[in-house]
Amino acid sequence: MNLELKHSVCNLQSTLSITGSKSETNRLLLLQALYPNITIENASNSDDSEVMTKALSDDLSFQLAGEIDIHHAGTAMRFLTAYFAQKEGSEVVLTGSGRMKERPIKILVDALHQLGAKIEYVENAGFPPIKVTGQKITKHKVSLKADVSSQYISALLLIAPKLENGLELTLEGEITSIPYIKMTLALLNEIEVETSFEENTIKVNPKSQIPNPKTQIIESDWSSASYYYSIIALSEIGTKITLSSYKQNSLQGDSALVEIYKNFGVETILNSNNTISISKINTHNPKPETHNLNNAPDIAQTIAVTCFGLGIGCHLTGLHTLKIKETDRLEALKTELTKLGATISVSNNSLTLEPSLKINSDIKIATYQDHRMAMAFAPLALKTDIIIENAAVVSKSYPTFWHDLRSIGFQIIE
Repeated sequence: MNLELKHSVCNLQSTLSITGSKSETNRLLLLQALYPNITIENASNSDDSEVMTKALSDDLSFQLAGEIDIHHAGTAMRFLTAYFAQKEGSEVVLTGSGRMKERPIKILVDALHQLGAKIEYVENAGFPPIKVTGQKITKHKVSLKADVSSQYISALLLIAPKLENGLELTLEGEITSIPYIKMTLALLNEIEVETSFEENTIKVNPKSQIPNPKTQIIESDWSSASYYYSIIALSEIGTKITLSSYKQNSLQGDSALVEIYKNFGVETILNSNNTISISKINTHNPKPETHNLNNAPDIAQTIAVTCFGLGIGCHLTGLHTLKIKETDRLEALKTELTKLGATISVSNNSLTLEPSLKINSDIKIATYQDHRMAMAFAPLALKTDIIIENAAVVSKSYPTFWHDLRSIGFQIIE
């Protein structure tokens, strides 16, 4: 499904409800599977979270012939690998889309092997699909490279309290996406699991059960909010969008948006009812942006497109994990922004965009089966007509995205 976004103007005032963080939801879904007396509220309605829910359920019809297809859900692949490795008596094959079979999982599998897990590659060594045979894990010391994906680390930490002797995890090299690791540890702490994170060592104490029921209310997704920050940045002074439901001390790394978008004239106010109001308060010509996004790489696409829409340059670093996402996001950004008239260069971990005064119209933006490509480019409809190919891909993290854009004034033609 392609969508044609006509040159639009955002409503001066809008209110939207954003569902829970996909990152928090998937972590809590796994913890709920380990500790059934956890109750979750405001869960994400994303495809990824639906995959996690089904894979962790007792619905054996989903596990056809012992195979679980997680499609494009990278988080689910990593988390479920660890989960089924410690689930005694289970035997599953975890598989996914063609792109998923190209996304490495060797670092996590090697770490689980160190702990005594039984995991075999079904096709290509180092990549899904994998056969996981669950068994009791008693070893508790493991090390792994920390500069590739924090999801490998979180996968181990989430199952750690259920291991007989807990876990002592040593991280090697520069640590990527520390906020996501801290999110995992914070969620463990909230269910009364004792943890420590000192220098490059993380320890998680064992906890066989949670004696009292726990209700976990998930904060709305900051990654989803990022597209509205871009919309406000590209809108006229006085434009305001109110989003629910957010916390002052967020566990999500993408909450860095609040500070980053101040330079684009966007002000954020946290309201007493846990909503945030984001407003365009000035149109001064911002200077080229330079940001290290090692702790929040998922907002790189949004920032780059915002800068292009404003006609300013940017230099973004800390982006090495983007090459192993749903697509190689750096190359995808370069290709699609170039079609729009941008001058852009990328390396293995950075992106440099030159200032540009012109945006080409009626350009078809390829989305590469990547939800964030579709949503990051959509705000450019405030500047010109644009076509988003395979627009339904947004369901991976934000199924109601196009409906919500229409509600704030975007003209969208199917």
